Amino acid sequence: MAGTEFGRTVRRWRDRVSPEAAGLPSGGHRRAPGLRREELAMLAGISADYVTRLEQGRAANPSEQVVEALGRALRVSAAEREHLFHSAGLVPPGRGTVPAYIAPSVHRMLDRLTGTPVAVSDASWTLLLANPLYTALMGERYGRERNGAWRIFLGRGENRVRHTPESRRATEAAVVGDLRAAAARYPADRRLRQLIAELRAESPRFADLWDSGAVGRHEASRKTVDHPQVGPVTLDCDTLSVAGSDLRIMIYTAEPGTRDAERLELLSVLGLQSVGV
Repeated sequence: MAGTEFGRTVRRWRDRVSPEAAGLPSGGHRRAPGLRREELAMLAGISADYVTRLEQGRAANPSEQVVEALGRALRVSAAEREHLFHSAGLVPPGRGTVPAYIAPSVHRMLDRLTGTPVAVSDASWTLLLANPLYTALMGERYGRERNGAWRIFLGRGENRVRHTPESRRATEAAVVGDLRAAAARYPADRRLRQLIAELRAESPRFADLWDSGAVGRHEASRKTVDHPQVGPVTLDCDTLSVAGSDLRIMIYTAEPGTRDAERLELLSVLGLQSVGV
């Protein structure tokens, strides 16, 4: 019954989130004012079929990650997030675990950046939220590929960002330093411990950096993204931190009046077309 109550809750709360509030286009005929299942699934990074089965009670026992992702996509308050976990038969993550909650104020800030690729990650570099333009720029990411550290050291999927040997080394050192700091701040986080153990076991490069005590820092940088439709786009990349939550907000911008700005604008049109406008 917990799964059925969870599904009913997701269905009710999906109706109250407008596409505009979620940063999505609102064009086309809609039977209800809220999000479609496909849109909720895209925002949460899970399949539309799974959302359907959850809402209909045909899938029970959603994982903690799924509940957290749906809560973010539904823009729940702190109290609603707690209810969502309980309705799924789970205990909300407590202190000592990596925060994954995105406050409404952060959502509102991101809403004002619709023409800018923006992504939000947690302290372990797991992608929590990406706006449509970021997804259009970087491509969809599922499963393990949603974790930036895993993708850098073990990923075999598409990587559109160009790297020089120097920039790759700097990125690797910075990410290892981030995971080391996160492990110290969140000692009770089981998924973080498992991620680090897997990286040490399967990536000699990560193991060397981890065992040597390497640390690094993320600097503002320019990145060239090789996009399959619009070609190379060179953008400034800035990473902002949210006080008290260890969230990282990555923002990509183009210098006005440049070819890169034109390609980014074209990509915004292509990105809207891809979500059904």
